[in-house]
Amino acid sequence: MKSKSILNENSLVFLEQYLNNASPTGYENEGQQIWMDYLKPYVDSFITDLYGTAVGVINPEAPYKVVIEGHSDEISWYVNYITEDGLIYVIRNGGSDHQIAPSKRVNIHTKKGIVRGVFGWPAIHTRGRSGKAEETPKIENIFIDCGCSSKQEVEDLGVHVGCVITYPDGFEILNGNKFICRAIDNRMGGFMIAEVARLLKENNKKLPFGLYIVNAVQEEIGLRGAEMITQTIKPNVAIVTDVCHDTTTPMIDKKIEGDLKMGRGPVIAYAPAVQNKLRDLIVETAEEKKIPFQRHASSRVTGTDTDAFAYSNGGVPSALISLPLRYMHTTVEMVHREDVEHVIQLIYESLLKIENNHNFSYFKK
Repeated sequence: MKSKSILNENSLVFLEQYLNNASPTGYENEGQQIWMDYLKPYVDSFITDLYGTAVGVINPEAPYKVVIEGHSDEISWYVNYITEDGLIYVIRNGGSDHQIAPSKRVNIHTKKGIVRGVFGWPAIHTRGRSGKAEETPKIENIFIDCGCSSKQEVEDLGVHVGCVITYPDGFEILNGNKFICRAIDNRMGGFMIAEVARLLKENNKKLPFGLYIVNAVQEEIGLRGAEMITQTIKPNVAIVTDVCHDTTTPMIDKKIEGDLKMGRGPVIAYAPAVQNKLRDLIVETAEEKKIPFQRHASSRVTGTDTDAFAYSNGGVPSALISLPLRYMHTTVEMVHREDVEHVIQLIYESLLKIENNHNFSYFKK
């Protein structure tokens, strides 16, 4: 299977629709429906839970259960305080970056529909005029202006404390092979595992285990969706995919963050939560299939849903395959198309390697 043939025209149409749809933490339902509609031809059944995690299942009657997983939520803001003059102050919903906020357009999600606004910021001409150092963006001084002159006018639009706020920045392909958008972290993961399911179906692969394609919610606020769904599925093995940092851009210290670059292939994690035999199987798969890959040491935790699966149900052999990404938690997150295809290929081929070595006691230490 050549990586250049993995993504087809329908795949890219789905990817654009899926990325452009807002799916903030706690409000993932619409995005999950888009994902499930795409996945439906490639799975036998679905599981959903009360918080919105969606799971496509292949071979659901099999006693042995393998999970491949990404997460569906994106960082966002909450309306926290509305001034009498109609300006809106915010708090985070996930790891939203206050430094990129000034001058960004926003969508405020209300029961009356989307209300448009902007993160305002004082003009350069007016800053530092008193001799004091210029203020930098902070959570307590960034604010949204939706064109209203009073609190009542804001509330009449349907905006209230607790409304969630997202950025509208959409999908684009840069220089032919770079995908850019907000929320690539980590709806690209949901996209990639859906493509694995498509390839299994199109290539008529019959697995000797149940495959659970998990698109979890609420990763951005503490791995909560994975924490819940792993108790429902009770998997025997989990392969998680998320993003990691491309460390070759300015102002990143490789001695701290490692040496990782988009275009050089998927990143295989080394961490206490990563089960050694499962990771070794993935490395062997990459080497046998000549899939380029990189390695990353993650110290105490991976910070991904891998941790939630690994330490659940008395311990689940888990591994992490990451996609190198530039500008994480901004509206211009960037990944390389070839890396996306290689992650898909590596997960797909790893599942087939598990199939060919399905003495499942292999994963016991």
